[in-house]
Amino acid sequence: MGVVPAGTAATGVPATTATAVPATTATAVPASTGRPYVLLSCATSIDGYIDDATQERLLLSNAEDMERIDAVRAGCDAILVGAGTIRADDPRLVVRSARLRAARQAAGLPPSPVKVTMTARGLLDPQARFFTVGDAEKVVYCAGPAVDRTTELLSGLATVVDAGDPLDPVRVLADLAGRGVRRLMVEGGASVHAQFLTAGLADELHLVVAPFFVGDRRAPRFVGDGAFPWHPGRRARLAEVRQIGDVVLMRYALSERCADGVPG
Repeated sequence: MGVVPAGTAATGVPATTATAVPATTATAVPASTGRPYVLLSCATSIDGYIDDATQERLLLSNAEDMERIDAVRAGCDAILVGAGTIRADDPRLVVRSARLRAARQAAGLPPSPVKVTMTARGLLDPQARFFTVGDAEKVVYCAGPAVDRTTELLSGLATVVDAGDPLDPVRVLADLAGRGVRRLMVEGGASVHAQFLTAGLADELHLVVAPFFVGDRRAPRFVGDGAFPWHPGRRARLAEVRQIGDVVLMRYALSERCADGVPG
């Protein structure tokens, strides 16, 4: 399969060439009605860190919560992480459960959702598991100046899409909608979460808190400074609190599209 043009539903079959294609314009899909449903997922320490300052990945979730995350992934059309997360964590971004993969296939879907990333500079390793593990389609949204270099770098591995300069998450969502994505899971990292939150493009937030502190200002936190739509004068709605072993899940409804009491 070649490049999937903007506006074509994703098939889940891996692309055989990396070709730059323009993203749909930001106004093509109204954010209030036409964009995909956006679910943000994040785990933090008690003091709000998403990692520590060492070279090893910090495990925040437990086995039971990882099963929950797998089920949430299986219910989505695409999973998005930033390029920094690919470099730091080398995630596979596939549905792990054979039962869930089989259920997706029985419903006429590929075993795992489409993999999506956003990159300003195109600093991606073609050998990363994002590209080499699984048969799901891979889409890379790239800032305009880095499109040609990224297209050459990822030849045979992914579809590269020009998403403006700077990267525009509204254009990303519009293009994903044109590819048939109706439900998008955003798994980080911090800067990507901040982009979607400050732009008011998130419908639901799954925030898991691990039972320990990191206590190191060198470590990354869940989002940073920004003008967020939710503040003391406009509080987010807490839709669910659930204990999962030794961690706790807080599910926030960030838009009217997220129904209280209905797990994402």
